Amino acid sequence: MNIISVDDLNMKALDIYARLSETQLLHYNEPEPGLFIAESPNVVKMAVDAGYEPVSLLVEEERLEKEARPVIACILEKNGEESAESLPVYMAKREILKELTGYALVRGLWGAFRRKPMQDISTFCTGKDNLVILYNIVNPTNVGAITRSAAALGMDGMIATYDTVNPLSRRSARVSMGTVFLMPWITVGRPESEGSSLISALKALGYLTVAMALTDNSTGIDDPLLKSHKRRAIILGTEGYGLPEEVINACDHAARIPMHHGVDSLNVAAASAVCFWELMRC
Repeated sequence: MNIISVDDLNMKALDIYARLSETQLLHYNEPEPGLFIAESPNVVKMAVDAGYEPVSLLVEEERLEKEARPVIACILEKNGEESAESLPVYMAKREILKELTGYALVRGLWGAFRRKPMQDISTFCTGKDNLVILYNIVNPTNVGAITRSAAALGMDGMIATYDTVNPLSRRSARVSMGTVFLMPWITVGRPESEGSSLISALKALGYLTVAMALTDNSTGIDDPLLKSHKRRAIILGTEGYGLPEEVINACDHAARIPMHHGVDSLNVAAASAVCFWELMRC
């Protein structure tokens, strides 16, 4: 391992861990794909296993042997000895890392990785029958939880609009428990995300588009119609505001989860799990 002891918090190499925003990381190498930060040993290892290229690691000194070396061994196995030996591993004491990252609870290990290029919608949708569409969902916890549910309950892929929190943001990836590296997904550009453009594109690819929305015309999520179609795209909106009326009207169908005790809706992450389970149930 190329271990580099950290005693200067202003070291430029540490900018990506502590001083660059998620947006700056996303656009770090433009026009090439940018970077993302994975937190905790399990999430870092899952990123390596998924084939993401590591740029560097940041580790708490006391956890070097227990948490960093197994990840290095994984990198060695995936990318070869030269890659593992040359990878910068920045190491600092716990107190320094707390000051650098601003976290009261240090998670022991971080990894900086290169992103992968995004596929176009048509290529991405090939061979995928059941999609979840994240329409302008801005809460990273919700994005992470939806990703985990989609992966666990058998959805084939996930498409995020331009203004949705990127699934590889630190909190989203952590909340997903690393399933963001298991679940196929893409983020589409701003033109594809405007109005009902994405819905039109999905229809053209043969998907039944289903808006999860509270409307007068919404049917239960157990509606047999939804199971009669091979290709289905479930569109989820942001917490509070839900989906824009234009998007709902453009969809083939609107569905809702039956509620009791005067409750009108669930949190979007909880609703997604119920929806995916019902949709994929034989």
